[in-house]
Amino acid sequence: MNYIRLLLLISLFALHACQPSATEQTPKMAIIISTLNNPWFVFLGESAAAKAQELGYEAKIFDSQNNTALESDHFDNVIVSGFQAILFNPTDADGSVANVKKAKDAGIPVFCMDREINSNDAATAQILSDSYSGSVAVGKYFTQQLNKKGNYVELLGLVGDNNTWARSQGFHSVVDNYPDLKMVAQQSADFDRNKALEVMESILQANPDIDGVFCGNDAMAMGAYQALAGAGKADEVKVFGFDGADDVVSAIQEGKVSATGMQFPKVMAEMAAVFADEYINGKRDFAQKIPVAVELVTKENVRNYAAYGDE
Repeated sequence: MNYIRLLLLISLFALHACQPSATEQTPKMAIIISTLNNPWFVFLGESAAAKAQELGYEAKIFDSQNNTALESDHFDNVIVSGFQAILFNPTDADGSVANVKKAKDAGIPVFCMDREINSNDAATAQILSDSYSGSVAVGKYFTQQLNKKGNYVELLGLVGDNNTWARSQGFHSVVDNYPDLKMVAQQSADFDRNKALEVMESILQANPDIDGVFCGNDAMAMGAYQALAGAGKADEVKVFGFDGADDVVSAIQEGKVSATGMQFPKVMAEMAAVFADEYINGKRDFAQKIPVAVELVTKENVRNYAAYGDE
């Protein structure tokens, strides 16, 4: 009887020894994205997850649906679920700060991707497209294509996102130097294609005589183009975007869109994952903000680019 009991104990011990302990479980990175309703952000999130997995981590993507309250719920979930790092695309420059600080207080590093938060010490690092300089380049091309005169419309992104204003300010730093270029309307379309379609349709009713449209992202550029096509004005009005999304790269090739600012989401996503891995392995000295250059894409050079800069 004692012999049988001994065999049972040995078997139970062996079974327990084969089970991974808490410290042996696959480490995890969370990828919290502002919205998965935009293919650009889907690509950003999937690129971050792929790099995290390549580095040996379990990766899970969370969709905040451009809602800081839902984003806050995701942070709460991540904090209690044993994630070692957060790769983060914020919903709001101010509203997301509290969520990042909450993770920091819990000992979880946060690496912002593409979108900025208004804090210099909450995130471990912020890897950001140089939206201002990119929009300066778009603005210069815009003035050339419109021959420095005409009426134009600007579609803004989310008003709580610093990228919205960096792109607008970069554009206006050039265009406002030409008094014969007149902005007849400026409205937010929340970086959303369907909303841009509706906003542009409304603007065209009040301002049918326009020559150009500058859009704070490519989703809005495609919505604006759709509205112009519906009004029979697609051949008369030049559309400019920002992102480097697949459909706009194709639209530039087809002559439907004049230009875009090509961002590199894969670069930002992979850098965030590598930094997180380095942090988990002991590194602590990260630059607070790391700019990633934006490149102007036009009909003259579009053959050199693929969607999202992923050549």
